[in-house]
Amino acid sequence: MKNVTLIIFVLGVIFSCRKAKNEKIIAKVETIVEEVKKQIAPVSNGMMENAVIYEANIRQYSEEGSFKEFAKDIPVLKELGIKILWIMPVYPISTTKSKGSLGSYYAVSDYTKVNPEFGTIEDFRELVKTAHDNGIYVILDWVANHTGWDHVWLKQHPEFYTKNEKGEITHTPDTDWTDVADLNYDNIAMRAEMIEAMKYWVKEEGVDGFRCDVAGMVPIDFWNQAIAELKKIKPVFMLAEGWEPELMKNGFDMGYGWDTHHIMNHIAKAENTVAAWDKRMKQVDSLYAADDILMNFTSNHDENSWNGTVHERMGAAKELFAALSYLTPGMPLIYSGQEYDMDKRLLFFDKDTISKKKGVFYPLYKKLGKLKNENPALHGGKYAASYTRIKTSKDDKVLAFKREKDGNTVIFIANMTKESVTFTGRFEGEFKNYISGTSFKGRQDQKHEFAPWQYYILIKNK
Repeated sequence: MKNVTLIIFVLGVIFSCRKAKNEKIIAKVETIVEEVKKQIAPVSNGMMENAVIYEANIRQYSEEGSFKEFAKDIPVLKELGIKILWIMPVYPISTTKSKGSLGSYYAVSDYTKVNPEFGTIEDFRELVKTAHDNGIYVILDWVANHTGWDHVWLKQHPEFYTKNEKGEITHTPDTDWTDVADLNYDNIAMRAEMIEAMKYWVKEEGVDGFRCDVAGMVPIDFWNQAIAELKKIKPVFMLAEGWEPELMKNGFDMGYGWDTHHIMNHIAKAENTVAAWDKRMKQVDSLYAADDILMNFTSNHDENSWNGTVHERMGAAKELFAALSYLTPGMPLIYSGQEYDMDKRLLFFDKDTISKKKGVFYPLYKKLGKLKNENPALHGGKYAASYTRIKTSKDDKVLAFKREKDGNTVIFIANMTKESVTFTGRFEGEFKNYISGTSFKGRQDQKHEFAPWQYYILIKNK
């Protein structure tokens, strides 16, 4: 509404200026109109339907590890179909009890400042502006469960923290997170301060929401209150690091598809078959509401640093599962470096660098991103496209399903094993093989022979 009012005012000025033949003023005002046109629309359910999310590891993304260097590549992310940019914590890092040479992003010492390692607040603002100018929303990683040991609250408000039987502030129980101090959510004043800090980034710095670290370890009623307060400022997108359906009943738009990810890993290692995938899809239907969104991923910062690269975990199946993360209901994630075939575990507490050389995955993600962005049959948000399993003669080895919406159809067929397989399936009709660009004519009881981990994406538009 504010933009509409501004445009009307500006057009009035232009009209007056034209009467006065003041060309310089006209040019300036027309520039303002163009800037208004470029402003990103508020977060909406429609945006969530076809979005791809990207996790940005600022420290490791470039040799400089800065906001400025990362912002240079935002147009590249647009090429990949990215609609949401999740930036790992940007806040100053505590040095007391820190791990490694640089410490953890998740040991925050101040919720409303930026880490000088990455640049200045002005650099961050320029990053947000660049993202918005490219039609990309920005969400910040929010660490609500704990702070670093240098946080001002430890001195000014020790009552904000949990304490052991000796009255000592302690780290989160049953974890090895010794570099952080656990927050006490029984303290109402602490909750209020936390919400105010979150509101600062939305109101003053223009961010579009948050990815909330270990969201399931923070009381649900806090999230309900915090998200309601944020939405009074503007619509926001909220991602929970958690799988619990209750999180999405209390304000979160999306949660982690952890079990989906684990099953991908197990199938890639021949520890599970397609039956496990089918069971998971039924579980998703029974556990989650129709408008809940799950994030699909083959990697993220935790998986990469602690459990191994995509190549380590998925080997020759890695391309298939990248495609499946886009084709299955939900929203696909790309972690920094995946688009450049990254095959190393990034250091977590020390400086590391991603080598940005395009290989197999950049063009693959570009094609998958275009399909996700443009084809309603892959909608995965509040009004997701349908998912229907297609039976084959080798259902223990071959996964086949179709997604449909608004007269558009996408079919996924994949050999989910490391051996060649011959099978039949009901794929009648004329389609386009999206990856190869060739035509596909399916007949009843037609035999198909797929190499290990081979897959097809067949499309038919209305």
